[in-house]
Amino acid sequence: MSNLIADPTANGIEGRPASALGKLAGTVTESLGWGAREVEALLDLPFSDLMYRAQNVHRQYHDPNAVQLSTLISVKTGGCPEDCGYCPQAARYHTAVENQEMLTLEEVVAAAAAAKAQGASRFCMGAAWRGPKQREIGKMTEMVKAVKAMGLETCATLGMLKPGQAEQLRESGLDYYNHNLDTAPEFYEEVITTRNYQDRLDTLEKVRSAGIHVCCGGIVGMGESRRARAGLIAQLASLDPYPESVPINHLVQVEGTPLHGTAALDPLEFVRTIAAARITMPKAMVRLSAGRREMSDAVQALCFLAGANSIFYGEKLLTTGNPETERDKALLNRLGLRPA
Repeated sequence: MSNLIADPTANGIEGRPASALGKLAGTVTESLGWGAREVEALLDLPFSDLMYRAQNVHRQYHDPNAVQLSTLISVKTGGCPEDCGYCPQAARYHTAVENQEMLTLEEVVAAAAAAKAQGASRFCMGAAWRGPKQREIGKMTEMVKAVKAMGLETCATLGMLKPGQAEQLRESGLDYYNHNLDTAPEFYEEVITTRNYQDRLDTLEKVRSAGIHVCCGGIVGMGESRRARAGLIAQLASLDPYPESVPINHLVQVEGTPLHGTAALDPLEFVRTIAAARITMPKAMVRLSAGRREMSDAVQALCFLAGANSIFYGEKLLTTGNPETERDKALLNRLGLRPA
């Protein structure tokens, strides 16, 4: 996987003007590249044309009526030294999130059992670290082994990895490692200054080289422009290969964080972002992630129509709320969607 930052102005299909995008039949080949200008042209399409194209691509690669259910828990909450402007776990911000000890193996196993009983097929474990120390990796590998033994797919998001740590996680049975790019390269420093974009790409390279599936997406609604949203999608689609799992998060504004009070993103712009992710990364699982509790059922339905085929399932994400499981079950039933 290349660790070079993609040119945010590159045209991904040589010689094809952006205006021609609306005339494409919707068939996507794996050889297509995507630049920010071209993704922006997708986002600029009339809404019905964009949705039609996204749905066509989705049906080429996925069961359109199946949704993969993942549960996310925080195994280590609060006290993070980073300055991510959206995150209530940063120690420097005054939020209601306190620095807590790492969960025990028994607590994690109990949470995984509950998630499986509710229908989840993937169990994700997150920790508020810049990166794990070796003793923490040792604890995480035990958790991964235990969850894997329960028949669940395993995922972890632990921050930046040191040499050899990805291999240890793979040997313990880790299926996916999540490390989001968060936003476009050109907007990144507006949100985070304690690590740079290349740091994130370097960790993704370690994960891919170790043979672990990549889970990588971003956050929209942080005050970025449509061009920056296009730049995020283009960057993700330019990874070689692109991520197997792509979580698209809608900013959850938490009082005490720098991004609290940011102007709200138009819900239809969020749907457009989901559609662009589906078109540019056709084989990926596109996950409707943080921010669902603030979305109406109608907006979520449009996201599924646009190609989202995975959700975080359970009443809490790392520190922010999520729709109740019964509400999710009722919505999926109303839409005729079933667990993948």
